[in-house]
Amino acid sequence: MAGGLLLSGAIAALLTSALPAQSPSSGFVDPPPDKIVIKVATVNGSGCPQGTAAVAVSEDNTAFTVTYSDYLAQAGGGSDPTAFRKNCQLSLIVHVPQGFTYAIASADYRGFASLQRGASATQRASYYFQGSPSTAHRSHPFSGPYNDNWQATDETDWAQLVYAPCGVQRNFNINTEIRVNAGTQSADKVSFMTMDSTDGDISTIYHMAWKECPGKS
Repeated sequence: MAGGLLLSGAIAALLTSALPAQSPSSGFVDPPPDKIVIKVATVNGSGCPQGTAAVAVSEDNTAFTVTYSDYLAQAGGGSDPTAFRKNCQLSLIVHVPQGFTYAIASADYRGFASLQRGASATQRASYYFQGSPSTAHRSHPFSGPYNDNWQATDETDWAQLVYAPCGVQRNFNINTEIRVNAGTQSADKVSFMTMDSTDGDISTIYHMAWKECPGKS
């Protein structure tokens, strides 16, 4: 998938402290009607082996979705000692219409977890623009006993949205991670967490906000 996936529609990403915030020229606007081109520069990580992650863009230019089919971390029982943590990093190239920029308002993650009593798990994500000196992190903990679907949402206040710099092409990077700790009470039994749904895929959705760049007529 590296360097290959080309999509039309729109994309965005959630970030709270990456680049200096742009001053809104006219506040929030509706998504621009022009076609937006998204290239996945790289998809790397133990949670997204080649061919197991895909990106799709919504028709209304407000979100994009990443689906996974092999994103699972587990610990306890006879689990491989290295299987307790899985991650996936997406590096995205986003071409937006002239005069517009974007920021992520929220990100939704879903999956399934089966945690024994005393076990725990964490879903974590970080977001940053290429060349940014800082990274935004979000973590969501889960505790056993737990045997159900899970959902986590990362949100940014509208006033705190940080937009991609106008007129500059910067890759946007999203690094997700799931981690499982078997604990000591039921370490002889397997606990696991997936970033997928019951049919083997998860919709990880990133919601975007649009803004006109200064000087746009």
